[in-house]
Amino acid sequence: MRSLFLECKAGISGDMLVAAMLDMGADKKALDKALLSIPAKGFMYEISRVNKGGLDCCDFNVILDGEHDNHDHDMEYLHGDADEHDHEHEEHCHDHVLPSHMPENEHLLDHGNESAYHDGYYSEHDYMHEHEVQLGHEFLQAHKPHILTNHDYQADAEEHEHHHEHRNLKDIVEIINQVQMTENARAIALKIFDILAEAEGEAHGVPKDEVHFHEVGALDSIVDIIAIAVCYDSLNVEGLYTGELCEGSGTVRCQHGILPIPVPATANIVKKYNLPLKIMPVEGEFVTPTGAAVVAALRVGEVSEQYQIVAQGLGAGKRTYAIPSVLRGYIINFDVSVAAVSVEKIYKLETNLDDISGEALGYVMDLLLNAGALDVCYIPIYMKKNRPAYQLQVLCKPELVAAMEEIIYNETSTLGVRRQMIERSYLARHEEEVNTMYGPIRVKVCEAPAGERYAVEFESAAAAAKEHNVPLQEVYREVDANFT
Repeated sequence: MRSLFLECKAGISGDMLVAAMLDMGADKKALDKALLSIPAKGFMYEISRVNKGGLDCCDFNVILDGEHDNHDHDMEYLHGDADEHDHEHEEHCHDHVLPSHMPENEHLLDHGNESAYHDGYYSEHDYMHEHEVQLGHEFLQAHKPHILTNHDYQADAEEHEHHHEHRNLKDIVEIINQVQMTENARAIALKIFDILAEAEGEAHGVPKDEVHFHEVGALDSIVDIIAIAVCYDSLNVEGLYTGELCEGSGTVRCQHGILPIPVPATANIVKKYNLPLKIMPVEGEFVTPTGAAVVAALRVGEVSEQYQIVAQGLGAGKRTYAIPSVLRGYIINFDVSVAAVSVEKIYKLETNLDDISGEALGYVMDLLLNAGALDVCYIPIYMKKNRPAYQLQVLCKPELVAAMEEIIYNETSTLGVRRQMIERSYLARHEEEVNTMYGPIRVKVCEAPAGERYAVEFESAAAAAKEHNVPLQEVYREVDANFT
């Protein structure tokens, strides 16, 4: 089973993840095709090699024109003096220049750097002329980037409208639906943005459809998320595994002002999807809302201890903190000897009920199972004063804990629910249909270490038995005779 494992010891952000997946072999042509079809103006992107903490890393950099720049990688803006930098930001918000870190480090020192300019706002001639004085003519000629232009969305500089675009979820869905990408990649991108919209809506106290995306809806985040979806889809992996998401502390400046870390949107995602978060004794924002939303959308659990590394990728972050911002990822294959058994963390919820009817117990069980519970059961117990009662136990995925508890509190008289994170192993399974003289019967097939086995789906067999007026066991025998 080919899977993606991310080691988030220095957090996770959109650009770091794209770079790590490109380093692992994601399809660069599919990425170019998708990004150059985005119906939005004012950005270019660059793929290069950089050195972070002595490690050679891939770097994916979305460069915005001054009209769209949100200064997300400007350390002075994010963590500097408020009054002084606000004035500086006001004066320079329309400058069309390369990010401030480019001339100083290795971004342009690799002749293999590739850049893609979008919408014609920058031309190769304009780029070279604008930066000749700043970087030197000989340097630019030696490190001249490769330029790709999307002619469908070209616009001359004088036609460029100077305004800040605030998009809502509907606007972003329309953009994503026009991008040239696979349907699976499109579904991933839409899911990530839906999670972000919900988290931002909760932070601002509005429905997700009414959220105006100042930050996560900014142009670079749209590009990052589409790039993530395309790269992930092209890697052809079964799922995403992560360990702890390591986050920093302190505050960070954004469009809404100075916020505590983790910022509200990130905290909301971590809470709802029960993501494993570890706060490090380091100042800075390491887990961005985009990074958290991607993990929430794709994560299937923690990785098994036994796996084989197929490919490794290192993705560089842009921010400079006390520890290098590097995201390491692996393409892994689980060991053949344990491939049939998967391991994941789930939650067991339980509560004692001594004043509920049997009808209500059955109703609550149906609600929980329909809402996604893995299993629901009742255990007879005796409570204080020797009262007969039942203990309700629910097994569910971490991201469904809140939904399960809401049902329990609404539909029973309990005043508290006990939570316990547990680890379970389970066999991979799939559903098949077996053709019999009584019609197709559904069976569940699983891959055990000792070989394949199956179980007849009762509802399917029972329906066939009633339709043909034969004993249920006769239908089971027919399945046994025809299963191959």
